Amino acid sequence: MAARQITGRRLYAESRSMKRFLSLCLALFLVFPAFAHKKEKHSSEDERQILAPGYRPLEYEAPPAGSYQLPRLSKAADGTVLDTDGNQISLAKYFSSNVTILAFIYGSCDDVNGCPLTDFVLRQVQKHLSAQPEFANRLNILSLSFDPARDTPESLRDLQRSVARIDKPVWRYLTTSGYSELDPILQNYQQSVVREVDGSGTETGNLSHILRVFLIDTAGYVRNIYSTSFLHAETLANDVITLLLEDEPFAAEKNTLDNQDDSYTPGDDKSGYEQSGYVTRSKALPRRQGDAIDLIAHANKTRVGLLSVPLPDGASLEPDIVKLGRRLFFDRRLSLNNTISCAMCHIPEQGFASNELATAVGVEGRTVRRNAPTLLNVGYLDRLFHDGREFSLENQIWAPLFASNEMAVPSPGFLLNKLESFEEYRKGFLQAFGENSILMRNVGVALASYQRTLVAANSPFDMWYYGGDDNAVEDSVRRGFELFVSKAGCATCHIVGAHQALFSDSAMHNTGIGYARSMKPEAETTRVQLAPGVFVDVDRESYSAAAEKIKPDLGYYEITQDPNDRWKYRTPTLRNVALTPPYMHDGSLKSLSEVVSFYNKGGEPNEVLDPLIKPLNLTEKEMSDLVDFMQSLTSNEVNTLVSDAFAAPIGDIDNSQ
Repeated sequence: MAARQITGRRLYAESRSMKRFLSLCLALFLVFPAFAHKKEKHSSEDERQILAPGYRPLEYEAPPAGSYQLPRLSKAADGTVLDTDGNQISLAKYFSSNVTILAFIYGSCDDVNGCPLTDFVLRQVQKHLSAQPEFANRLNILSLSFDPARDTPESLRDLQRSVARIDKPVWRYLTTSGYSELDPILQNYQQSVVREVDGSGTETGNLSHILRVFLIDTAGYVRNIYSTSFLHAETLANDVITLLLEDEPFAAEKNTLDNQDDSYTPGDDKSGYEQSGYVTRSKALPRRQGDAIDLIAHANKTRVGLLSVPLPDGASLEPDIVKLGRRLFFDRRLSLNNTISCAMCHIPEQGFASNELATAVGVEGRTVRRNAPTLLNVGYLDRLFHDGREFSLENQIWAPLFASNEMAVPSPGFLLNKLESFEEYRKGFLQAFGENSILMRNVGVALASYQRTLVAANSPFDMWYYGGDDNAVEDSVRRGFELFVSKAGCATCHIVGAHQALFSDSAMHNTGIGYARSMKPEAETTRVQLAPGVFVDVDRESYSAAAEKIKPDLGYYEITQDPNDRWKYRTPTLRNVALTPPYMHDGSLKSLSEVVSFYNKGGEPNEVLDPLIKPLNLTEKEMSDLVDFMQSLTSNEVNTLVSDAFAAPIGDIDNSQ
């Protein structure tokens, strides 16, 4: 039975391998095309190529069931179907008590990457779950034919018998009495089926369709949709179990703010990532629900090791302005196409930075050259951005808003008019600033006011060094600090004062990182991150053809045009540094250990290398102590700020009410 394959942006069958396909689609962030079934002619020497990932083991460790959540996508449509005994049954009947896998198939399909793939994967799922009766008894598997002319109840009985050898989960084959009953179901599930006709308009019997498998919960909502590229038994089984676990306490709720320590656990219980060698530093909170706090009181409270946050002359933190800035910070509508907010690069649960990516990603997936710096304690800095080009938080916001590869706002007027169109902002600006208040200056003031409340100190180091509590840190921390201010020379740039430590001199330095990135020869392959912990190496030719051309980064030279300023970048604060990997302006060093090793070897030599950078001759033990010291700089106040962020308004939805 012939059938035509429906393709997306590239014809998958023309790809030589999955690796080649990934590289060709790099610029589209791995957008897989839709697949349809096609019967092709093959010579005896050229056997049909198996393309679908479902036939192969996963190339990464799947997140364990229950460690994530699946959103509700739509309500699963009902319809009248026939079972293999010819009984008319409501399709929705199967959704009422059990989780359901619904697959659209036809019995005559012989494309190995089509319906046979669905059959293969579902048989694996059935076999896997049959060993777990607590789950198997609560799952239905349905294969609904869209070829009622040939897939009659009688003809489907043999298929029904072949899967009935496993008692649970029950797998049923269904059909309909005709197209009048079938077509509304297909339309409601957006299941495309083309019945081919000849020149006279007579149906030939050939069918084309896109493979779609639906996962439906007990409330009758579609929770996931699988195409050829994503249908795999391991992930499907985990998704089923995840839905079945929803009635039980969600794993992340075991980590409440009241009993969490200062260490970071995988955000929203992403514990499966570690199994593939990946460790996320995202903060875990119960289902991303938080509690709003008095941010001004938080910013103004007395701390050891960090004085009150400085304010511009004549300025103060006003409740209505801070509230407005908090709303703006989390609102995606500030970007050109309503997709990117400030918080999507400065992620609260990742230390108000972004530790899942080396460099930030802007509108439409556009590449940003540099790593997103933390906003914790940003109100204390007198230079902003890695290249030090800005000096006030009030003005800083406009650079990312207008950058075409960040939030891509075309003009100030465009943004101000957009804000004017939203009632919540008309009211919010009026309450904060008075009449005629949606102005550029006020947008900057509001966002700056919120950022100045993101104060996070009271670290174990503060309690020991400034507070006099000898039990606050371990001996390795004390040894590490002694190295920090003496042999290692770190405190020359990361200054520790008598009454507070900002751990930054706010100056510009060339460590060699920028030089190495600019001058090193182009590699034969480039490692591309497809998902947290999932990478693929793409050859140079394919990468260059698909990837965005990245502008060279010369650091402070781009501001001053002084050749002596090439590859200079601002000294970052080290407060909460353990929460914000990867490191350096380009995110090229993955861990604090890598950072210490880089400085221990004397940076990367170049003609304008900062004279302070030189080999340190530290032992492995000394480098370990330095890392322990930097880990002691994590504030016990971060949980509170993350919780407040999770309670912040998102667009026109106010979670704090």
